[in-house]
Amino acid sequence: MDGREESGWRLAAAGAASAALALGVTELAAAAVPRAPSLLVAVAAAVIDAAPSGVVHVAIDLLGQNDKPILAAGIVTVALAAGAWLGVVGATRPRLAAAGFVVFALLGALAARRDPTASTWAGAVVGATGALAGIACLLALLRFRPRAAGAHPDPPGGPCPAPEPTPGRAGADAPGTSRQVPTRRAFLVATGSVLAAAAASATTGRLLADQVRARARAGVALPGVARPTPATAGTTSFDVPGLVSPFVTPNDRFYRIDTALFPPSPDLARWRLRITGMVDHPYELSYAELSALPMVEAYVTLVCVSNEVGDLLVGNALWRGVPLAEVLRRAGPRPGATQVVGRSIDGFTVGFPTEAALDGRDALVAVGMNGVPLPDRHGFPARLVVPGLYGYVSACKWLQEIELTRFEDFDAYWIRRGWSKRAPVKTQSRIDTPNPDRPPKAGRVPIAGVAWAPHRGISKVEVQVDRGPWSEARLADGFRDTWRQWLLEWDATPGRHTLRVRATDGEGRTQTPVVAPPIPDGATGWHTVRVDVRPA
Repeated sequence: MDGREESGWRLAAAGAASAALALGVTELAAAAVPRAPSLLVAVAAAVIDAAPSGVVHVAIDLLGQNDKPILAAGIVTVALAAGAWLGVVGATRPRLAAAGFVVFALLGALAARRDPTASTWAGAVVGATGALAGIACLLALLRFRPRAAGAHPDPPGGPCPAPEPTPGRAGADAPGTSRQVPTRRAFLVATGSVLAAAAASATTGRLLADQVRARARAGVALPGVARPTPATAGTTSFDVPGLVSPFVTPNDRFYRIDTALFPPSPDLARWRLRITGMVDHPYELSYAELSALPMVEAYVTLVCVSNEVGDLLVGNALWRGVPLAEVLRRAGPRPGATQVVGRSIDGFTVGFPTEAALDGRDALVAVGMNGVPLPDRHGFPARLVVPGLYGYVSACKWLQEIELTRFEDFDAYWIRRGWSKRAPVKTQSRIDTPNPDRPPKAGRVPIAGVAWAPHRGISKVEVQVDRGPWSEARLADGFRDTWRQWLLEWDATPGRHTLRVRATDGEGRTQTPVVAPPIPDGATGWHTVRVDVRPA
């Protein structure tokens, strides 16, 4: 590697390391400064908001619940690449490189302004701290770049006259020789130290943010219930190897699809749930006041509208909360209020028909999930749960406001991005086992899975092997608002077979075989798998 190549990669590495440190310092500063936004989170939120609906769906389809970590990694990669460019620029134009870091911080601070829980001044402090750290680091690392023979180390502002030779050191600084230049090893040690400091800052910032969330939950106990759920729920669930869906989905396995890179950190002392809009008596509730209201429990299956036929973006949980109908009736809904809007702490919105909150279904302002207070990632301190509607119009996490309005007066977050305003969950069924990746042996083979049509219930599930007749499967326990496990014993013969499943809801309507994508109001079609049965 010649001197020019050596200098080039050192400059790029110096810039990338400086950008990494700037990012890490902003994470640490965001955790240390009250009401300060994380610039990484803010930029990610801005990217999500700016992305077309189709792009978001493709990301969810391809990446599933890994979309947020991959988005964060992509933003970090872009920042490091920009830093590498600034490192090369900084060799000859250090002021321009410094300006680049200032612009980087300003963009993050501007993106953070969309966070309604953050302070603009706190965002400016975080951005300035990151920019200063990046600039100082870059100027320090630029001193490690190699120089041509006869060159002298220059300060960041430009060249300086060469010093006179020192008496008694013949040839030390004579023309045609070079002064001592930091070695490649010294540069690698310095750069590695910067990267370690960047990682430590970011990790510490994340840990401090988690501690803030933990402190917000400290002392929170799940309120008791006035109407417990029947104790027989789920007691006859099928125990079939390969059946990946128990009646109740554990909290750590329940799908998460939302627009937040990390869960918000509400301050319970300041948090209020406001009921506003077309009501006679708007009011607000503290967390203690909400928890003191009569609580009920209900098993409800939630479904993401991005769930492809046969996919896993669906789960069933035991939710505890206050009936949404009671919350609204206390405010006195006015005639003509056709839409309930839920607003999240982070600005996300949902909107669904008012009748879905008042028609007797178990629509809840939920504070508990499967016997514990809501996990952070699933909406603590409160969220909306509305049976029978896709999550994008109803399942508002981190809830802070419920507004009654009209459909013609407001479009919620995903409606503005082209999804349907009316979003009842479509009847669906899924084959969990046999799995094509684990071919079964010939003989008695269970075909099993789950089916759901929340608020309508499941009355029948049928399975077809190859092009044979449809056979009715056995159904496990379930309620109108939950999925149901199903099971059919199959005498499998060696060879390749095609399995299909279809469900009929509680109103007698069988799911359609017509294949449709999730956009704009949910996927349709029969889940079909092909399995190769091995000889016994």
